[in-house]
Amino acid sequence: MNQPRKILVLVSSLGGGGAERVATHLCNAWSAAGNRVSLMATFPDDTSHGYGLSSKVQLITAANTPPGQPKTLWRQLQRLRRLRGLIKSQQADYVVAFLTNVNVAGIIAAMGLGVRVIVCERIYPPRFPIGRALATLRRLTYPRAWRVVVQTTATEQWFAQALPRATTTVIPNPLVLPLEDAPPALAITDVIPTDAKLMLAAGRLDRQKGFADLLQAFAQLRGDTAPWHLVVLGEGPEREALAEQIQALGLEARAHLPGWAGNMADWYSRADVFVLSSHFEGFPNTLLEAMGHGVACVAYDCPAGPADLIEDGHSGRLVAPNAGVAGLAEAMQQLIADAPYRETLAANAATAAERFAEHRVVALWSELLDAA
Repeated sequence: MNQPRKILVLVSSLGGGGAERVATHLCNAWSAAGNRVSLMATFPDDTSHGYGLSSKVQLITAANTPPGQPKTLWRQLQRLRRLRGLIKSQQADYVVAFLTNVNVAGIIAAMGLGVRVIVCERIYPPRFPIGRALATLRRLTYPRAWRVVVQTTATEQWFAQALPRATTTVIPNPLVLPLEDAPPALAITDVIPTDAKLMLAAGRLDRQKGFADLLQAFAQLRGDTAPWHLVVLGEGPEREALAEQIQALGLEARAHLPGWAGNMADWYSRADVFVLSSHFEGFPNTLLEAMGHGVACVAYDCPAGPADLIEDGHSGRLVAPNAGVAGLAEAMQQLIADAPYRETLAANAATAAERFAEHRVVALWSELLDAA
């Protein structure tokens, strides 16, 4: 870096979430390197701060829409006008935006200002419908961005076919260790016995995460599985259906849905196996975190991300999605039955996760900014 940069980062809110976490970490790293960094939440209804922000970062609060007022086209245009004024006043060298709706707004607001706009796509577009209007705006505006940063090679390949005029760069999410604790703290001994073997999964309880497959696979495990307990951390709309499935499978004593846990580092450190059963992902942060904590992992080779993290048979097990529950159960069976192999995968997982260490990912961002 030749001289300090002026960087304006745009996120939809300051609450907890993957995009907000990455944005906060980047702001902290960039400001620590001597850059002038500002962070703005463009939809400020959620004023909570999900992650620790350095005092060196200027936090900008957008004006709230009056309660009960509809989000009309006029109000959206006024929001874009205020955002354009902010970009001018900040005299930013770069605008870095996260999430599709914020990306589109950032590109439109910065048009003609000579600012390099970097938009960060956090999803795998073919599997995340965003509505016809926003999809059209993405198609029209993304080619105007200086860069479109995506997290996985699968997403890069989609953009090459669907929006070939957009200039993409792959930069994964960083693994920042130690993980920050947040409420609620869920005591492991309140959920499973102290001498139990722990098979862990985590995420929102919805169909995307494939937890129904995971429960079926767990029920199919053979041999002495009595010491093994399955814990799925999270909340969501499928809680009742999953609880009923646990009962139908006769797993009430060994499969648990205790809710969210803010002390995820404790759970990863205690886990013997981690399973990602998702049918699709934007980027599997929980899988990366588990690998970083040295946990042997099994994952559906879904789009997008597991294949970017795991080398099958070396740093974890990848299961072809068309292998379904039987394939997932087979991989899980291999890990619970072979402790030395499980330990080897765990050690290799920790080494593989080092590629995503925060300083390495920040270095990739620095290379991108230096390319201007």
